[in-house]
Order: sequence, then C-alpha cells, then structure tokens
Amino acid sequence: MPLNCQTSADVMKAIEDHNIEFIDIRFIDMPGISQNFSVPVSAFEEDAFSEGMGFDGSSIRGFKTIEQSDMLVVPDPATAFLDPFFERPTLVLIASIKDPITGEYYERDPRNIAIKAEEYLKSTGVADTVFFGPEAEFFVFDSVRYGQGVNEGFYHVDSEEGNWNTGENGWEGTGGANLGYKARPKGGYFPVPPTDKLTDMRAEMTALMLDAGIDVEAHHHEVGTGGQCEIDMKFSPMLSMADQMTIYKYIVKNVAWKAGKTATFMPKPLFEDNGSGMHCHQSLWKDGEPLFFDADNYAMLSDTARHYIGGILKHAPAILAFTNPTTQSYRRLVPGYEAPIFLVYSERNRSAAIRIPTYSNSPKARRIECRFPDPSANPYLAFSAMLMAGLDGIENQIEPPEPMDRDFYDLPAEEAAQVDAAPGSLDAVLDALEADYEFLLKGDVFTKDFIDAYIEYKRLEEVDAIRLRPHPYEFFLYFDI
Repeated sequence: MPLNCQTSADVMKAIEDHNIEFIDIRFIDMPGISQNFSVPVSAFEEDAFSEGMGFDGSSIRGFKTIEQSDMLVVPDPATAFLDPFFERPTLVLIASIKDPITGEYYERDPRNIAIKAEEYLKSTGVADTVFFGPEAEFFVFDSVRYGQGVNEGFYHVDSEEGNWNTGENGWEGTGGANLGYKARPKGGYFPVPPTDKLTDMRAEMTALMLDAGIDVEAHHHEVGTGGQCEIDMKFSPMLSMADQMTIYKYIVKNVAWKAGKTATFMPKPLFEDNGSGMHCHQSLWKDGEPLFFDADNYAMLSDTARHYIGGILKHAPAILAFTNPTTQSYRRLVPGYEAPIFLVYSERNRSAAIRIPTYSNSPKARRIECRFPDPSANPYLAFSAMLMAGLDGIENQIEPPEPMDRDFYDLPAEEAAQVDAAPGSLDAVLDALEADYEFLLKGDVFTKDFIDAYIEYKRLEEVDAIRLRPHPYEFFLYFDI
C-alpha cells in the first residue's frame, strides 16, 4: 500500500510501523540518472528534513567542482515509498539539493528547477496547477552487448520476441527451440500472448508501481518488435509526476533485471523499427477548474490552450535540448516511424508535434499532447521547459501555425518543405537553446549558469564524444575506398 506521507512525522511513523532498517536517499543528476546512498535507521534523524544530509557534489555529473564539493540533500516527505527490491526493509526518499554555505536550494539541481517552475506558474496568476501525463515507452531485451575501444566499436541486442529471430534455431542465450510468434517490424501494437511474451512482467511492474503510490491506467505491448512496452500513468501535478517518472524507470529496470532480462529507455535501440517516445499530456487548472476547454473553438481548445501550444511550437527547437537530450533522440525523430517531427498541432493527428486527444468532450479531459519528447529526458528539466514555453506563449499571446489534419508523411515534397520541422541533431538544438533561452529565465526558474553548464556538458560529453568515434557502418560504406 502507498505510504501517503506528507510530513516528516508521517515518515518517522512509517519507519516504525514497517520496521524499516535503512533509509535510501535519492536525487537526480543533470543528465537524469537517479543517484542514491543509504543510511541505517539509527543514523537517520528527523531534522534531516530541515537541515539536510551532506554529500560530495563534485562527483555528480553537472554539479559542483571539487573546490566547492560539499552539498546537502534535503528529502521530501511526500516522496516516501517502500523499496520492493532490497532484501532489508528500506524506505526511499527523493531529495532536493541545497548549498550548505548560502542555505539556498542549488540552482543546478533539476528537481529544484521543477519546484521553481511550479512556483513561477502560480506567480503569473494564469493557473495554480499544471498536470502532466507522460507515456514513457521502453524496450525489454534478453541480452545486450556493446563496447568501444581504440580498435573496435559495436553493439548487439537480442530478444526472444525479435522478428530477426524467426529463422534461428532458438535465440541467443538459450539454445532452445524456436516456437515462432514474433511481432513483425512495426507490428507489436496490442498482440495477445504468445506473441506478447511480456504481459506478466508488465503486470509485475504495474503492481509495484501501484504499491509505490503511482496511479497506473493501463499497460500494453508497443509497436516495435523485440519487446517494446508502455505503462501509462494517470496525470499528476508536474513535480509529483517528475518524481514518479524516476520511480517508474527504477521499477521497470529492476523487474526486468530480476527476471533475467534488461530494460532500456534509449529512444532508438533498433534500426528500421519504431523508437521509444514519451508523449506528454498537459493541462492548466486554476481553483479546481480546467483552463484548456472552449466548446466553440477548434478542437474545443480555449485561447489559453492555443497560446500555450503557440509557445511550445515557437520555442520547440530550444526546448528539444531538454525533451530530446541525447544524440540517440535524433535517430528517432525522422520521418516514417510515427515520429512527430513537424512543428504544428492537430486534432487527433499523431504525425503532428502536438495532438489534441478527442476521446472525451469533457472540459476536464481537454488537454494537449506534446509528442516529440522521449524517455531519455530528465523529467524535471523536460517538464519545466515545456511549461515555461507554454507560459511564454500565453503571456505573449503567441498564435501557433494553422492546425493541419493531414498525414504529414504523405504530403508532396513541396508542401512538406513549407512546414517547420524539428532540428535533426543534438548539436542543432543546443545551438537553438543558445539563441533562445530568455523565456526559461523568468522567475529564476532556469539560470544562465545552468543553461551554460548544460550546453557545455552535452557538447563535450555527448556530441563530441560521438562525433570523434568511428561508426561501425562507416566500415561498410568506406573501407574499400
């Protein structure tokens, strides 16, 4: 059962009620990977919720340099849940980062950026709550091998479900019989077992998410062959949903691991099949009332919703640096794989960057679905960037391009050339962020220091790292030149 803690006293009572032996403190680094350390209950005091606990910030990617390494983690009682994987009874707390000298929350802490984004939303008077409902897709493989050296570079993944294994005598790692039932490329959407071989695994993931306090609406196989899956969470306020995304990934990876498999949120692990996206449903509310509905407008969208869309589409090249933050992201954002590369909006149309779902005419269900993000994103940064772009659209009444209800992939070339498209590389979106970031600085949500550090990290550790290494396919193209 969920702990439903709200205060430090609630957490201390839960520790006693559940005979907890260890407290696991977690926070997230700049790229979006959860970090942790554990302390025995005997060393954990209630004042940790106000005073924080020390750690070395210089060892965390994107954080302090070594001469300014001392940092504090301040756990949030509302994030408490019981870890389902550790052998000893363990309670997990997600924390924000504070500077011990200034006493201020750390400007490079992604979670703190999301906290400030919610505070800025309230300060505008436009709304008091933004709901997010991400749909994070992932692959479950049976094996993964990869390596990079001076004289070699390779990767190899395999899956019992993989269509590439139809002709094999068994599949890698088992030596067993081949019993067929492999999802065809782009043919993995909603098959029943035995084609879908991961139903029980997703059910276990879902059950543990529910135990951790995450409301799950459904789970299913996704379009890609080779084990692509999705588990849908019910919408939640932005900070809460970003916290839930870190728990979601943790549970997915560990359930797969315990079953002798491996899960990845890479956007494009397979060639010539669908990649993994993270479509983000969003809506603004004020005083308990939805703000995105107007029955008299296109797709029943209010002016507020339309301007929110306008802000996201205008700033999309810049916010892609946060919503699609890896070189891998741009293997997915290409035509032909249901990837929403065209920067327009549309009712129902899944080839548009922003879709307006039409399952219900209820004002409470009226929302936008931003379809270009992927699950490699740090959720605190991605959600905050989209919110800030949308609020800039509302403030400046930015009108989006006219809605388009056609399949963009069937457009004649001359028509397609007239439609703005997402940039095609991480390097390009980092350039866009350098040129367009003022909207992110409002309310001191993002800071120039953070943006500069983020761009520097991405260019050095990812863009240049990939650019400088030979690619295996280059040997096919060029070895005999």
